[in-house]
Parts: sequence; C-alpha cells; structure tokens
Amino acid sequence: MTVPALPTAPTTAQIREQFLHFFESKGHLRLASHSTIAPDPTTLFTVAGMQPFKAQFMGAPARFEGAEGVHKRVTTAQKCLRVGDIENVGRTLRHCSLLEMLGNFSFGDYFKRESLTWAWEFLTSPDWMALDASRLYATIYEDDQEAYDIWTQEIGLPADHILRFGADENFWPADAPLKGPNGPCGPCSEIFYDRGPKYGDDTWAEYADTRESARFLEIWNNVFPQFDRQEPQPDGTPTLSPLPFKNIDTGMGLERIATVVQDVYDFYSNDVFAPIVARVAELSGKPYEGPQSVSHRVVAEHIRSVSMVIADGVQLSNTGRGYTVRKILRRASRHAYLLGLHEPVLHTLVPLVVEKMGGAYPELVQNEARVTAAIRSEEERFLKTLEQGTQRLDALLGKLEKGAVLSGDEAFTLYDTYGFPVDLTKEIAEEYGIGVDEAGYAESLERAQELARAGSKYGKSELFGGGASVLDDLAPTEFIGYDELDAHSKVLALLAGGENAGQLSAGDEGTVVLDRTPFYAEGGGEVGDIGLLEWPGGEATVRDTTKTKGGVFLHTVAVVRGELKDGDDVRALVDASRQATERHHTATHLLQAALRAVLGEGVHQAGSLVAPDRLRFDFSHAAALSAEEVARVELLVNRWIQADSPVNWQTMPIAQARTAGATALFGEKYGDVVRVVTVERGVPFGDHTVTSMELCGGAHVTRTGEIGSFVIVSDENVAAGVRRIEALAGEAAVQWTRAQLVGAQRAAALLNTSPEGLAGRIENVQATMKASEKEAVALRRQITQLQMGGGGAAGGAAPLREIGGYRVAALKLSGIESGELRGAADTLLEQSGADLVVIATDKGLVVKATKDAVARGAHAGQLVGKLAAAAGGKGGGRPDMAQAGIQDADAALAALDSSL
Repeated sequence: MTVPALPTAPTTAQIREQFLHFFESKGHLRLASHSTIAPDPTTLFTVAGMQPFKAQFMGAPARFEGAEGVHKRVTTAQKCLRVGDIENVGRTLRHCSLLEMLGNFSFGDYFKRESLTWAWEFLTSPDWMALDASRLYATIYEDDQEAYDIWTQEIGLPADHILRFGADENFWPADAPLKGPNGPCGPCSEIFYDRGPKYGDDTWAEYADTRESARFLEIWNNVFPQFDRQEPQPDGTPTLSPLPFKNIDTGMGLERIATVVQDVYDFYSNDVFAPIVARVAELSGKPYEGPQSVSHRVVAEHIRSVSMVIADGVQLSNTGRGYTVRKILRRASRHAYLLGLHEPVLHTLVPLVVEKMGGAYPELVQNEARVTAAIRSEEERFLKTLEQGTQRLDALLGKLEKGAVLSGDEAFTLYDTYGFPVDLTKEIAEEYGIGVDEAGYAESLERAQELARAGSKYGKSELFGGGASVLDDLAPTEFIGYDELDAHSKVLALLAGGENAGQLSAGDEGTVVLDRTPFYAEGGGEVGDIGLLEWPGGEATVRDTTKTKGGVFLHTVAVVRGELKDGDDVRALVDASRQATERHHTATHLLQAALRAVLGEGVHQAGSLVAPDRLRFDFSHAAALSAEEVARVELLVNRWIQADSPVNWQTMPIAQARTAGATALFGEKYGDVVRVVTVERGVPFGDHTVTSMELCGGAHVTRTGEIGSFVIVSDENVAAGVRRIEALAGEAAVQWTRAQLVGAQRAAALLNTSPEGLAGRIENVQATMKASEKEAVALRRQITQLQMGGGGAAGGAAPLREIGGYRVAALKLSGIESGELRGAADTLLEQSGADLVVIATDKGLVVKATKDAVARGAHAGQLVGKLAAAAGGKGGGRPDMAQAGIQDADAALAALDSSL
C-alpha cells in the first residue's frame, strides 16, 4: 500500500474553521487554543478541551482575556497532548499523542437539546459537513430518556441507530454513579459514522458486543454534567442530585472528522499527515505500506506533537514536561533509525508541520527556527546515546554463551536508559546466537507504563482536585515589600509539621502567616526574602518566604528566644541582602533586553534565578554566544547602569500592557491585571534604541545606577536550544572581576610573563607539549613494533598456536597505551595469518577475529570475557572484536588454552 493521494474534500484546516464559524453563528465566543502546557498543576499537559475552563465549570464568572463582558457560550479548537498510551501511537491507525479537540461549551446556558441538534446540523447540513444522515449513529446512557427522545422525536434518528450503554461507556467520569468521585457528573451521547463495508463487514448491532470497529468511527462526544454525585446511601444506592448550574462539554476529534469527511483509510492518510509520511518514505527509501509501516507513522505523528509542544515553550530536559517530550522525540528518532536514517533528519520535517498547522497556531510560525534547532540538537545527542547503547549491548551479549537469553530487565534498561528499541536489541542479539526474554521485557515495560499512566490521568478527580488545608480560610496576605522593608504585622497562624501549632517556643522551627508582610515570597525566579521577626521578649529568624496559590505568604522561621503565639504583634525586618537581590533582578531585565537586541527577537526567557549573590538567565538560542556577542550584551547593560535611568512599575490591564510592548514570560499564564516594570530611558544600539518593559511581580532598584556594575561570567548549553548565562551585579561583580585579575597575574608570574602576554605564552607551551606527545607516540610505536618482532611474520615474538581448532597469536606488550591496543591487534592479525589474535598489557586486553573465524563459531566478546575474568577485570564486545580492562596480563594469557 502506498501513501494515498491527498483528498479533494475539505482540508483539515477548512474543517477546523468551519466548526468554529458554525458555533460563532450560534452565539459562541471563539477563543484561541490554550497552550499544550496545562493551565493548572493537576496534569503536565492540557489533555482535554474543557480543561482551560475548569473555573467556569465550577461556577466562576465566564469572563475571558481580550473579551468584554460575560460569555456563557464558548467554542475552541484545543491542542491536547495525551501520553498515557504512547506505545500504541503508530502501532494502530487511530492513536495520536497530539489531538486537536473541537469543542463547544455552555456554562449554565443551553443544554441537551441545543447540543445534540446543533451537532446534527453541523454534520448533516449541506452548508457545513454534508454527511449522509443515514450513516450516523449514536450511543446514550441507558437511563437517559431525555437524550433518546431528542434523538428520535426531534432530530429523527431511527431507533435502531441508537445503542444504550451503562455508566462505564456513556457517563463522565466513567462509572461515576457507583465509583465516584463526588461532584459534578453526567451522562454523555457519542455520535458515530458508518464508513461503509470497505472498512469492515460488521454491523451496528454487533458493535453493542464488540465495542470496537474500524467501520463505525466515533466522531463526537456530547457530555451533559447535570448531577452532583454525593456519598451513596447506606444500601449502596448512588446519590445523584440535580445540579442547579448545568453545563455542556463537547469534544470532536479533528483527526477523526477529517478522516470521515475526506474518506481516507486512516488518520495518517489525511491532508496533514500524508505529506509527512510521504517525506519519511522519500528520506528512508522505504515505501509506506499501510498497517505494517509502524515506523513511518511514529515519525510523522511524533514530529507533529513535539513541534507543537516545543513551540509552546517546553524545553527538553530530564524532568517533568521536558522529560516527556524528550521521550516522545527519542521514540521518533529510534523509529527513524529503524528505517535506516542514521543521521539527524527529524528536524527537516518541521517545515511540513508549520505549513499544515501554522495558520491555526501562529506560535509554530513564530518559533519554527527554535523548534528546528531544539529537535536537531536532541537528535544529535540521542544518536550518540544510541551508539553508547550499542556498546552496552555488545558488552552484555559478550558475557553470554551462544544459545543463552538476555534478561527482560536488561532489555528494558537498554530501552529506558539508552532509548534502545527492543526490536534492535533482538536483531543484534541474533548475530550472537542469543535470544531476548520478551515476556520479561513486556513486564518491565508494563510496570513503567503503569507509573506513566498514574502520572497522566485526566479524569474529573485529577482535573478538579480537592483536599482541605489549614490555610484554606485565610485571606491573601497583603504584600507591602515594594515600599517597606520594616513593618509591624499581626500573626494570623502558626504551623509546625503542616498542622496548626498555636505557639512556637525557643528552638522550634515552623511557619508563620502574617496579615501584612514586607518579605517577598519566592516567585518569578526571585528567591524568597530572609530576615527577622521581633516581639517583646522574643526573636525569630526568617529563613525563607514562599506563598500558596491563594496568595497566603508563608514565612519559614526558627525561634531564637521567647514564645511566639497566634495573634501576637511582631516587627518584620527584611535582611539587607534584599538590596543585592533587587540589583540582580533589574539587571536580569536589562540582560534580556540586551540579548534580544544582539541575538534577535527569537530570544525568549526559559527560566531564571535571582539571588543576592548572582543571577542566572535561561533563554532560547541554538548556538553558543561568541566573545563579541557577550561583550556587546555586557556593554549594553552597563550603558543602562551608567545612564542611571529611573525604574518604575505600575499595574494595568494585560491587554494594555501587551499593546504597550511589555515582554512576558514565554508560556506563563497571567491574570487580567498585571504589574509592569519599565526602565524609563532606552540605550542606543546601532541605528535604534533598546528599551526594557516586562511583566514582573518582583523587587527592583529605583534607578539603574544602583546596580553599580554588571559582568557576564559564563554562557553554557543546558538543554536542546536553550542557553544559560550567569552574571553578577554590584559588589559581587567587582569582587569577581578583581579575583580574575589576581588569578591572571599569578598565572602570568608562573610563566614569567605579563597578563597581557599570557595567551601567547600558553600557546607556546601547548605547541611544545603537542610536539613532545607526537615524539612519545612515535617512540611507543617503535617499542611496540620491536616487541612484535620488528614487523616480521609469525614466528617472531608471537608464534602461532592451534587452540580449539583456531590458529591463535598471543602477545604481551609493555609501554603501550590502552587506546593503541586495537591498532596493534590489527597489525598482528595482518602479519601473523592467525584466525584470532590476543594482545595483553597490564592495563588492557584486546581480542580480534577474522570473518572466517567468526563464521566458524569464534566469538571475540565471549573469549575476552573469560580472559578478563582470570585477570581481575571484565569486558566484552562483538564477535570480531572485543576489549577489556585487566590487572594481570600474564594471568589473562595463561587462561587462553582453557578458554577456547
């Protein structure tokens, strides 16, 4: 099967636009998709179209950024990432990690009738999707007579086109009546489309039993949250009380409806995926052949999802979201490798993703270069890791006898640590005559997947959360620290071990909540303030300050003397280190503006640390900064400092801030009103003026001159496409600069030169050392040749012996580095005419075998493992070459006769 021709029916982009336009015509407010980064901490990623509207579903006013008034009807095309069953992506024709969920939502406005009749109109009307009404089917909750009547009496769907299912299939959350969780829930009605007999010969009636069909494809789910699930009655009867505030939550997978409307074989044949699949086939030289072409689908699907998530600001890393995205990208890279693509190629597919999806998601267009750079960098890193996995596998297999089985745990470790696919493990193991415990591998994989699923659930309980806290009843703390660093406050709560403490005595540690505080709480990269709390007869040190999501400031304290009680009046004094923190924070703003001026507008903040002793700034950029670029950035910041410009801040609506050009933290969620920090005067750079205006809640100096001085101390790579600059301001910058000068003077004195002549003197020393090393290598080579019989044939230093049916040449060498062993073994193998050669030193051991010897059963990896074990070492390798570290060369060679 080849990649089908692109469909002439509406494109995916046109279907998306049609859906949104249809619901706009029904009075819905169209909102842009939320980022794939979850809008709340309950999940890593946005996993459902309704997730950005949790607050509205729970009764909050339906007000949205950029729209005036209240809007109880909303429609979106939401990009979602679901990775709980990532192993199925590519292996089936309908699994995707990135989903586009088309949705229409009602917050206490319309309900079932409008939801179902509008869905029918959109699907069947000639003005919209124009689907054949006779091929539409529906499922409903078994007790939902209201939905049944709407379908049959008002819409006219035949009764035999409707199936009733229990709460396990047609309720949200699934099984909520019996199993919970408590809270809003309700039945749902799913809409299916009969794709015809060419996709299967099953019937709708049979679907009631199979619950699985390639012919009957679910395209739309209408959820009706109409009940408040409460604790069951004593006899177990569910308690479902009607909700006074009923909502509508619907979702239609864009990939599904595009497959139906375009009448293509599967998701991967639609107009978005087909060009990517075709390009993968072209690059690999391996045609797409339908269901069996798993790797084509994995690459095509994963490059789409990874591009989208990186464009949303996720940085590849070893934790959290970044780790998940790295896993997805490495899975794609593994499958590209299986297709024979052993060089970085995935990044070349990004333009196809941008071409097909950039119209709806402009962040893809804006960040194409950053996405491409991040993917390429990760590909290069992973391909090196893949080589390390190969070496690890060679070592493991070299320890096993022919006919043995590699354990499932080892196979899974290769997969999980090195990203080594089990198919490739099996292929290489077969060359050694060794099997792989696939059942054990599957068990290890399932355990890992269970952990992954546990961390990526998206049921109602996970999305809506819950749980009481001793802080729930406290009002947000009044923060006065922008203007005051010494204030009088009242203690509202004392906690120890997470519980109400009532009082803290000398020697106790705990948490203090004040009604008002000058202490800045950790946030926006700035560390929390430290300082003192004082009261008559007592004192406590404040070691850190944080705050809850509800805005309650938490002061971590250690009581030095006296007793501190609920209701006490205290004096709160912020430590003088705050001033150093303010210098570093304002310098961070100037640094970001300077970087964008020097490197381009593609620079986006990816993280920061602002502390009294330093600042750290992570930003998107693919390459290391040149010395000239570092100098230009540093000069710009110091120009600002010398200008002694005023630093002001004010609160304003976020729309006004963005119109004014304020820089926001990439991917951050802001409220309707924001604090904007502005440096009043810009500084010249080339033919324009560089300015600084950022959304920020942190503490700052009042004039740039207070920063004193600024110096960049390092620029390094921390993740694919992400650089990290560390810099110092004020006294810290002066002290660091003085230390560098002192160090340069000491180094110059040791080399009998001046600091100005230091670089030239080091170059001379390096040249001398390089020449000496070349002489040493040549001498070692001569010594090796002499020990090997002066380059003569067998019969010199390494006579041939017959061992185990093989001609073997074995030799002990001294004065040779371990890295030169392979070259010596190649020479001996060529000169001696042996089947196997063994060379040992007191540091290393190498075994090489000819192709003919390997064909007759020789295995260098197995042999080197036995010899190394006798010599106090270990090692392994391929059948034709293997190496080991040892401690006793004589012992290794003595074991040769018994090892073959």
